[in-house]
Order: sequence, then structure tokens, then C-alpha cells
Amino acid sequence: MKKKAAKKAPAKRKGRPPEGVPSDVADEIIEWISMGDTLRAFCRQPGKPSFVTVYRWREKDESFALRFARARDMGFDAIAEECLDIADNASNDWMTREGKDGETSWQVNGEHIQRSKVRIETRLKLLAKWCRQRYGEGIADAVDEDIEPDPRFE
Repeated sequence: MKKKAAKKAPAKRKGRPPEGVPSDVADEIIEWISMGDTLRAFCRQPGKPSFVTVYRWREKDESFALRFARARDMGFDAIAEECLDIADNASNDWMTREGKDGETSWQVNGEHIQRSKVRIETRLKLLAKWCRQRYGEGIADAVDEDIEPDPRFE
């Protein structure tokens, strides 16, 4: 008579079990990112997960990673629209100045105009780095022939 081989129990994994992404927190993160706000700003709020934790969740949860990527694309569009809002807002471009004789006159507020320009340029430069296909300039010259274009942006 043959003896049956004893079945071994699967080896227990060491360490803490992987945490799933809490759905309510995931939804908050996705909404935050899709509005063009940064993940670091979200994570700095009291009671929110750390930046590193969110990146671990992205690595472990493919569904969350896809939602996050889509939200980032939406966030890029939100940042681009914000550039238009900044450029179109002329509310502080002029200021009143009171002269020695008591008369008021209008004067260009160069500081505000320059600050708006820096805000727009910073956002556009980041967009060009983060999403070259959509927001970069002169991409056709810089792209190697070996690289396949992203079909989402054709």
C-alpha cells in the first residue's frame, strides 16, 4: 500500500498584509487630482494618507492606477484652463494713485502683471514636461523615429 504524501500548508507571508485602497479616500484623491491640484497638497491635509502610501496604492491596485492616470489627464486640462483664467483676469492690472494735489489717476500695476505672467509660464512649463504629447512645443522635431506616438493624442 502506498502512503499519501502529506500536504504542506502554504507558507505564511511575513510582514503586514497589504492594505487596500479605501474607496472613499480613493474617490477623494481622484476628484482632487482631476481638479488640477497636486497630490502633495492633498496629502498635507490632516487625516489624509501620506504621499508614499498613495504611490504604493497605485503600484498595487491597477484599477486605482488607471483612475489616477485619467484624473491626472483631467487635471492637466484644468491647469491649462486656469492659465486662460489668469490671463483673462485684468482686475488688478490697474491701480489708482493719489497725486500730491489730491487728484487720483490710474497707473499700470506692473508687479501684478509680471506675477500673472510667471504663474502662467510656470504652469505651461510643467504641463509641457508632464504631458509632452499634448502641451509640449516642437515635439515633432524632438521625437525619435523609434518611439510610437500615443494613440490617445492623435
